[in-house]
Amino acid sequence: MEREILDTKRKALKINLNPKIYGTFAEIGAGQEVARNFFTAGAASGTVAKTMSAYDMTFSDAIYGAETTGRYVSQSRLIKMLNHEFSLLQQRLCGEKYDSRTFFSFADTVTTLNYNKSNDPHGWIGIEFQSEPGGEPNEIFFHVRLLDTDAALQQNVLGIIGVNLVYAAFYYNNDPQTMIESLADNLTVGSVEIDLISVKGPAFRGINNILLNLYLIVKDFSNAAIFDAAGDPCLPKDLLYKKDIMILRTKYAQKSNPNFSMLNTAVEQFKRTEHVQEDNLSVLIEVLLSNVLTSDEDVNSQIDLEAVAKRAKDMCETGNLVIVSNFARHNKLAKYLDRCKPKSVGISTNINNLKFVFNSSNFGENYSSMLLSYVSDMFSKNVKLFAYPFLEKNTNQVITTANMPVTPDAKPLFDFLIINGYITDIKDYSEADVKTV
Repeated sequence: MEREILDTKRKALKINLNPKIYGTFAEIGAGQEVARNFFTAGAASGTVAKTMSAYDMTFSDAIYGAETTGRYVSQSRLIKMLNHEFSLLQQRLCGEKYDSRTFFSFADTVTTLNYNKSNDPHGWIGIEFQSEPGGEPNEIFFHVRLLDTDAALQQNVLGIIGVNLVYAAFYYNNDPQTMIESLADNLTVGSVEIDLISVKGPAFRGINNILLNLYLIVKDFSNAAIFDAAGDPCLPKDLLYKKDIMILRTKYAQKSNPNFSMLNTAVEQFKRTEHVQEDNLSVLIEVLLSNVLTSDEDVNSQIDLEAVAKRAKDMCETGNLVIVSNFARHNKLAKYLDRCKPKSVGISTNINNLKFVFNSSNFGENYSSMLLSYVSDMFSKNVKLFAYPFLEKNTNQVITTANMPVTPDAKPLFDFLIINGYITDIKDYSEADVKTV
């Protein structure tokens, strides 16, 4: 049965008229747009115990504690806001009047577009809530990038997505996929990107945060998700800012584990040639989702996404950072990483992928412009490709950049990239590590 999508005012009113839902709103950085929607819907006294907005850092620190990083639009600040406000609800609202209430604290900390339009508008939004009166709290939080080119429009988006979150927490917490889909209700396509989500609490027992973040990708909220070695979702910029990054690209349906011996060789070569300090190195394994997204199977299939989530979890357990993405081409990955402002990037990939790119017969009439776009996107971002050799089954010959077939129309550009070190072979490998293709 198709889900009925209520407009923002009706969602807020439905919550206001629910006698069990009661809580606080704490908003920093973009006005009190979420609370405003509940007030304008009517009957807000049934829902709102308190609203506040501590803009001044001194006030904010006095209430929530100082941030050691100095960053106030951060996950750390959001969690402090949620915990503090929820704790106050439990301390101050007790007795028979509140015995049947399920409490919540909503919070956001956001920076919208500044006057000079020179910043990166983004924010953290979350809710801590009870799914039953007196129950242990649950938590949902996510990170957004605000994509509109006007601050007023961004504030409006924030107000809508905040109402969507409160509604989803109480009405969709038993259906995680619908919960995520509903965050986009009443929003214009292209107005927001959600690139991280995390849930915890008794309402979400058995819910896999890796799988939730894969929903964000297949629902076009984002193009990628990054996880630490514990499998927890992380904000890319927090992990990769000014880092030297080496990425190994794999496909989720790959039957074997990555060749870590070859990867280690590539990493050592990257460190040596790019003068990388060990403490500034971040190694990621990429689980490429595109062989799900481009297949004939239903991309929303739980079985497919569970297979990807398992693959990602297995790779996390190797002790590496893991990125799951739908970047079928290296240049799309390079553009995504460039948002994190890394110091340098190395991408280790099978040379068979380069063989495909530098063969015009695999593309249409606009091959020249497509290839130039690929090279520009890729190598203008301080990125270098480290190519795995492969053993050609028919000839039993090891294929490297020296003997890889390249069509004549792509050869001059390919030679330029080789001569200038943008593409290089992985050297000093063991013959036993060369795989047959």
